[in-house]
Amino acid sequence: MNVTETLSDGLKRELAVVIPASDLGAKLTAYLDEMRTRARINGFRPGKVPAGYLRKLYGRQAMTEIVNEAVTEAVRKVAEERNEKPALQPSVDIADEKLEAILSGNEDLAFAVSYEVLPEIVLADLSAITVARPVAEVSEAEIDEEIAGIAKSVRNFEEKEGPVAEGDRLTFDFLGKVDGEPFEGGAAEDFQLEIGSGRFIPGFEPQLTGMAAGDEKTITVTFPEDYGAANLAGKEATFDIKAKKVEAPVDVVLDDEFAKRFGIESLEKLKEAVREQVSGRYTAATRQKVKRALLDALDETHKFVVPQQLLDTEFDGIWRQLEADMARSGRTFADEETTEEEARAEYRTIAERRVRLGLVLSHVGETNGLEVSDEEVQRALQDELRRYPGQERQIFEYYRKNPQAVAALRAPIYEDKVVDFLLGKANVEDKTVTKEELFAADEDEAAAKA
Repeated sequence: MNVTETLSDGLKRELAVVIPASDLGAKLTAYLDEMRTRARINGFRPGKVPAGYLRKLYGRQAMTEIVNEAVTEAVRKVAEERNEKPALQPSVDIADEKLEAILSGNEDLAFAVSYEVLPEIVLADLSAITVARPVAEVSEAEIDEEIAGIAKSVRNFEEKEGPVAEGDRLTFDFLGKVDGEPFEGGAAEDFQLEIGSGRFIPGFEPQLTGMAAGDEKTITVTFPEDYGAANLAGKEATFDIKAKKVEAPVDVVLDDEFAKRFGIESLEKLKEAVREQVSGRYTAATRQKVKRALLDALDETHKFVVPQQLLDTEFDGIWRQLEADMARSGRTFADEETTEEEARAEYRTIAERRVRLGLVLSHVGETNGLEVSDEEVQRALQDELRRYPGQERQIFEYYRKNPQAVAALRAPIYEDKVVDFLLGKANVEDKTVTKEELFAADEDEAAAKA
């Protein structure tokens, strides 16, 4: 095999590879010789089929397999000998007009290989990286608030006379119209709504206040500009309301009997369970914040050119998702006070950051022998199955038949392992913050969600 480098520009590589026809011929001969020992052809005894006859019957098919295998092996061997790691599967180009002669064994197998190599990554001094880990304390007031929320969710209502007020529950029929015409999903009967819950669009619930059983009225509201249904967003609508029943909430006594409704022996034990749940949310928020700070620090300390193919692939995925979301919501770039060109530039920057950080994290994991065990993947799969009660078999079969889906389960586990490793090397400083600060979304995160 003869290999000639025809291009080396940054991360781009192009090679010209030639495999002599004699090498392919030798492989074909060996292939057909092996076939003779097992071929069963009418008119010939086992193992006695003439090589020429086999070549006539199966030569082209065999040569096609041999060429494919030779190309695959050559690409692998070339990258190995050059000590290069292609960012993606190398592209192979064989001239169409030469293919017939190659398969006939009359010409050398010549092809071009093009690919991008992974950049050399030099890790920064991790011990010099300082990240803040925001920590907030769970207050007794928040535990009491959580308990009160639980009590509110299970409280009973009793029918009452008179108008509905804030906190009461109203049972009513409604029919929504836009431009005088009913719209899909805009009608219901015996609908129950707790006044003040905020379940309906702004301006709807306040206009129900004061209605009593038997009252009828028509209210007017305007759907938000960012409403999920594009055909209703920003539209003015009327709703014909017929009140049927008014109910007032019954206070719940917070005692041990209340806790037993949830299978917990006492109110104190219920508070402990709630505290554990709230603490878990705080821990997850702290984890997310410190991880983001670490990734920001890695992004600042590692600047290198990323492979164009990886960047394009990442950007294309982000952009397809963005277009799908905009199509569903009916939003335009003008609605977001930007242009498509500006949005493309912004999301390309995000894609580049993702690729760069992905390469850094992969490098750290590889050089430090970090791996995800099969047991960890199985636990993640079990967690996924629990999300779909009644569909466990279908979900399991999906993962069994889709290695990429399993890889998607493995990826976040691997990333968390690398992050934990890096946090163990970096200088992490705890910073006491308020609950509001802990759960406040970063500006760029909020923009990404928007």
